[in-house]
Amino acid sequence: MNKKKILAIVGLTGSGKTETVEYLMKKTGWPKVYFGDATFDEMKKNGLEINEINERKTREEIRKNLGMGAYAILSLPKVKNFFETSSVFVESLYSWEEYLEMKKEFGDDFRVLAIMSSLETRIKRMASRPHRPLTREELISREYSQIENLHQAGPIACADFIVVNDGTREDLFKKLDDLLVNFS
Repeated sequence: MNKKKILAIVGLTGSGKTETVEYLMKKTGWPKVYFGDATFDEMKKNGLEINEINERKTREEIRKNLGMGAYAILSLPKVKNFFETSSVFVESLYSWEEYLEMKKEFGDDFRVLAIMSSLETRIKRMASRPHRPLTREELISREYSQIENLHQAGPIACADFIVVNDGTREDLFKKLDDLLVNFS
């Protein structure tokens, strides 16, 4: 890995994106830009309680006002700043338009890793999540909204790398170690 890269971690809710980013950050020392920070910053600014309904409304409002590439556009300054000296992880890139913004800005230096898990696995993970757990119905509702309204399927479908995460954490980590060896 001689050349710096930007690696976006994508996947559906509960697939293991955050676990993946945290593990890869520890292994590489690369910084992360979390696109979702813009949602929480806007919610705090507007005095909204952090919950699924407010998060969804805020995400959709940001994109309504700035377009479907909004989170990439809002995060570009942070990504560029880190990329001056390091490879960078991007967490929570969702829309096809965000993908296109990043590709336009960084070309082949921008790569995507899709983390895939079955619906039942994701439901179990989200029900036992210590912060903001989701019921089966909330998870499915969130996913339909993200796929239909946020065009989330495009970046997953165009991923440069795919890791299936239906096993243990150790299985995931082994797959990520193998990915790092082959990442270029």
